[in-house]
Amino acid sequence: MTRQRIFAGTRLRRVRIGRGLKQAEFASTLGISVSYLSQIEHDDRPLTPALLDRLQKLFPLEWEEVAADAGDRRQGALREAAADPLFASQPLAPEQLERAALQQPQLADQFVALHAAYRRAGQRLQIIDEALTGGTAEGSRLPWEEVRDWFHDAGNYVDSIDRAAEALAASLSSSPPSPPVETIERRMRNALGISIVYRQSQALRDFDATMRHLVVDPSLPPESRRFQLAHQLAALALANEIAAVVEASPLRTAAARQLLHVGLANYAAGAVLMPYGPFRASARTVRHDIDRLRLEYGVSFEQACHRLSTLQRPGARGIPMFFCRVDMAGNITKRHSATRLQFARFGGACPLWIVHEAAAIPDRILFQLAETPDGLRYVSMAKGLVKPSGSYARSPRRYAVALGCEAQYAGDFVYADGVDVTAPQAATRIGLSCRICPRDDCDQRAFPPSDRPILVDPDRRDIVPYRIG
Repeated sequence: MTRQRIFAGTRLRRVRIGRGLKQAEFASTLGISVSYLSQIEHDDRPLTPALLDRLQKLFPLEWEEVAADAGDRRQGALREAAADPLFASQPLAPEQLERAALQQPQLADQFVALHAAYRRAGQRLQIIDEALTGGTAEGSRLPWEEVRDWFHDAGNYVDSIDRAAEALAASLSSSPPSPPVETIERRMRNALGISIVYRQSQALRDFDATMRHLVVDPSLPPESRRFQLAHQLAALALANEIAAVVEASPLRTAAARQLLHVGLANYAAGAVLMPYGPFRASARTVRHDIDRLRLEYGVSFEQACHRLSTLQRPGARGIPMFFCRVDMAGNITKRHSATRLQFARFGGACPLWIVHEAAAIPDRILFQLAETPDGLRYVSMAKGLVKPSGSYARSPRRYAVALGCEAQYAGDFVYADGVDVTAPQAATRIGLSCRICPRDDCDQRAFPPSDRPILVDPDRRDIVPYRIG
């Protein structure tokens, strides 16, 4: 069977222009001559498998967007699956992957599906292991754990809610990208008949559905007050969309369903304040600089980080990000990962992760290049935050947030500037949690791994009082 010749000049030119690159710059990045690039862009020459592979690696998001047919998407998915460290000992050449996708499309699809099932099975085993070793049976998850896992399984992206919130934002504001407080208040008063009062109370937001009366705590920072208004607006204006998602969920208890309703309203509030299309474009323009994004959209540092982790719309994905929030005790109170890095479901995070240091140093951004036991590298930033309580009698809330992505996207992550992500000794070797981490040479280990025996020598003492068998 002859190999299909791929002419993609228009698509290649779209990637180059989208990046704001001249032909010479783009050719240098791809490792080809300017004349060869010009021939490809004018469809005088086809793309080679090696060049397709470089495009997929260097511009994964743009190339996904301009992929014209199922064959291109199949090749991209096959390349991504074959890049797993699991196959590092016998890597497949780009030509082999292309030939497999073209000549055996069903086999290629099954390989991609099998790899996805393998990743899910690994995550499932981690969940079960953590649940058993942590004394928490899988069937006895608390309502908030059910909702947390529901968002994880949904990829932290809810299409119907996100698109409805984007449309609501467009109807609110004549001056994009984000509707101002006055516009949100006016819509609530005029269209929904809500009276709004700013009065300090124990609750951040208190809505009386019968009286159509909303009380918001004025001691909140401006971006938090605006978020509470957006939450209430979304909960009312998108009530049908939210109810449909809750109804279709497999959650077992009424409490879990109520928590999911709250979570979806929060999700919608973030999507109203940071509409998908404009926010994704802004994030790419500023290379995911959180401070620039929060100033442009009038949101908090945490809100901007969280929204970046939800940009997974099919055909218009953002960079796959992981996001989490950690309190001063090391508990993970929010978590999501669209990357291959998966957080521990129970207990805290790896003590070597930079987020713990950030929790103790507020208002300073820390950076880390980390490597997990499977050999994958991640770039991440973390920042300690303090939320004021509005009263001397109430302690402020202190925590840290972390945001990161796989090292292949470091060029689009401003915090990784100046770091050689391929240097052998540059990365901190982290795990997920001590109970499931296979590393036997970690000085910060709190517990031995649950699947390996320990050896105790009364006459020898190392950092920990045992060796891992």
